[in-house]
Amino acid sequence: MARRVMFVPYKAKTILNKHKRADHWFWTRYSAYPYIGCQHGCEFCYCREQKYSPYDDPNDFAYVIKVKENAPELLRHALKNAPLDAIFTGDYQPAERKFGMSRRMLEVCHEMGFPVFVLERNDGILRDLDLLKAIHEKARTVVAFSVISTPDSKNYDRVCQMEHLAPPAAKRFAAMEKIAAAGIPVGVCMMPILPGLCDDDDNLYLVARWTADHGGTFILASGLTLSDQQKNYFFAVLRERFPDLLALYQRLYPPKSYAQAGDWNATARKVREACARYGIRDRMPRPIIPGEKRALNKRVVEWLADKAYELELARESEYRIWAYRKAAWAVEDMEQDIGLVHQTMGLKGLQGIPNIGQSLGKVLEDFLWKIR
Repeated sequence: MARRVMFVPYKAKTILNKHKRADHWFWTRYSAYPYIGCQHGCEFCYCREQKYSPYDDPNDFAYVIKVKENAPELLRHALKNAPLDAIFTGDYQPAERKFGMSRRMLEVCHEMGFPVFVLERNDGILRDLDLLKAIHEKARTVVAFSVISTPDSKNYDRVCQMEHLAPPAAKRFAAMEKIAAAGIPVGVCMMPILPGLCDDDDNLYLVARWTADHGGTFILASGLTLSDQQKNYFFAVLRERFPDLLALYQRLYPPKSYAQAGDWNATARKVREACARYGIRDRMPRPIIPGEKRALNKRVVEWLADKAYELELARESEYRIWAYRKAAWAVEDMEQDIGLVHQTMGLKGLQGIPNIGQSLGKVLEDFLWKIR
């Protein structure tokens, strides 16, 4: 007999997770989620890990959905004194049809002028397209769909089994097309790329083609991570339903490992090649809020972060990679406009920014001249 889903409404104490600065993947500084647990129940989801999950039994993740019934009120209160920046929010699992918490939280973001990033595996997001468009016009909205395989991929049926109750990929791409038509930037999060199922060249190129054909402009890719109870759970799924993959995953994820062993960068480079073929990017452009006073700073941070990722794919030294990352953080933390600093003090002004030395200062100056 199929297990029934149980909903557990409760009063949360907090809702907004705050970070010192925006991350370099989704360009969000905050995150706020209305539900704990997910009815989609994807077998590979990292949210079953102990640090994310309140469940002792990882099987409860898809069947015991905790609803933060005071989430909108908490979010409104938390944003009153928060610096304006992007919020990672929204959750359109089936529970949303019953409780509507994601829409109410988006209404708060719109009311208070905060931009949003929504990562979704469900075409139910189209219900709130009007609100997402209103936020985009006022502050900025970016949407990404979780897609790791396309209907014409050789392993698509097996991937669907892994994704459990998530809607078919074709529905997600159709929703992507409608969001793109509304003028909202949209793309794909190919996260995680599952070894032996999604990492073959054909699938990588198919995802890129489907993304471009449906109005998407970017793909963000990452590998599978496995830790503690989620690792035990996932390996049990492999033993029971995908025994032919078990040896591969045991080799790639030996005891006490978290990330995939081997050359992940090789897969990431293939994603970049696939994106280039279809005229899209493997990085998400950073959204700029209309009227942003330090818009140039954010463009510089995006460029530095992209350079760090490029160096990572090229297997450059950790020293060089971290030089660009730390420079990006330093510019993010600046209170002055970097263009004004350069205009009044020249190269010496750029080299006076923390973590930007002589050589990187010259590279940065060349970039500033190019975009002006």
